[in-house]
Amino acid sequence: MNKKKLELIAPAGSWASLTSAVQSGADAVYFGVKNINMRHNAENFDILEMKKVMEYLHGKKVKGYLALNVLVYDSEIRKVKKILKEAKKSKVDAVILSDMAVFGLAKELDLKIHLSTQANVSNFEAVKFFASLGAERVVLARECTLRDIEVITQKIRKEKINCRVETFIHGAMCVSISGRCFLSHHSFSKSANRGACLQPCRREFVITDPEDEKVRYVLGKDYVLSPKDLCTINFIDRLVTSGIGAFKIEGRMRSPEYVRGVTSVYRRAIDAFGENKLNKKLKKELRQELTRTFNRGFEDGFYFAKPGELGARPETAYEKVYIGKVRKFYKKIMVAEVIVSSGKLTLGDELLVTGKKTPAGFLKVSKMEIKHKSVDLCLKGEAVGIKFPFLARRNDKVFLWKPKNTEFNPNSTGVDET
Repeated sequence: MNKKKLELIAPAGSWASLTSAVQSGADAVYFGVKNINMRHNAENFDILEMKKVMEYLHGKKVKGYLALNVLVYDSEIRKVKKILKEAKKSKVDAVILSDMAVFGLAKELDLKIHLSTQANVSNFEAVKFFASLGAERVVLARECTLRDIEVITQKIRKEKINCRVETFIHGAMCVSISGRCFLSHHSFSKSANRGACLQPCRREFVITDPEDEKVRYVLGKDYVLSPKDLCTINFIDRLVTSGIGAFKIEGRMRSPEYVRGVTSVYRRAIDAFGENKLNKKLKKELRQELTRTFNRGFEDGFYFAKPGELGARPETAYEKVYIGKVRKFYKKIMVAEVIVSSGKLTLGDELLVTGKKTPAGFLKVSKMEIKHKSVDLCLKGEAVGIKFPFLARRNDKVFLWKPKNTEFNPNSTGVDET
């Protein structure tokens, strides 16, 4: 393992995701503020919340990186300056950016700079150039192979460049080079480069013969423009020894339970490698655990070659079904009163609980009480007391977490995952 601590960086599009990431072992979290953000449709954070976010993270000994990697127009420079000043005041650990105007403004404030993958850096000379300008970390283009990365990190060490390399290890991949796509902007005037992508590439397409409009083909099963998700758990040990300094999980638009599940899996894998306990059996178990989280099928990305195929076939093994919400939580006895507003609850069910500020938590229902009497079943409209192993809040949502009734192969290998 690297002499410097290898960072595991998790996404946070909301407070619930942020706390889930921290509780799952993330070394750092990246987040955005509203309006200027590459994940404009995520819940995100208000600029005035930044100080509170950083106080929470630093209190847990976790770093916080502000994602400000959108294309910026001249009319927005004033707003960017305001955000950066607040980032400085809030003691943000670094700013992730790609626009050179943002680079210059961040440098003026002596903020640490991480160059985003949006800058499409794919060679050592570019790393060296941006390091000379003040970038302390470069998130390499996703199109780099593992061999490319090893060559770059070797040259960084040889020339003693003060810059670390970061790469993505899990999450959605874009059909376009480093995410610089114009399909959403062309179709809906919602720019991917401004964080507002509507992902039309993930949809079904209809092809019509211009000579005979009755001849139509619907492309949907394989989603011809939609890549599978990146998943590196099968070769995470090779990435650890490659010289990469930080591993990033994609997913600021993803749910808190996704953040919790994926972060915890990679945390365990990295720790197991450090203890010489990462073997084929554990990798297989961890990969199967990843199928519990949302995905579009798994893929190795560009680490060994070009991805084998487009065509996202979900491998997600579990789904969440809304059951109801927490009406009261009795902290002293760790019991929640849950109102069942949909479906039914049965003894032995697995539940997912999450809220606006409550991190995703899972529990198995081992005991239920209605009016202080033990029951095996709770129907729609009833209130039931359930023992919780973690703190919850009033109005937290409760979901049934259950296997999907679809075929999937947890032992499949090769390219797959979002």
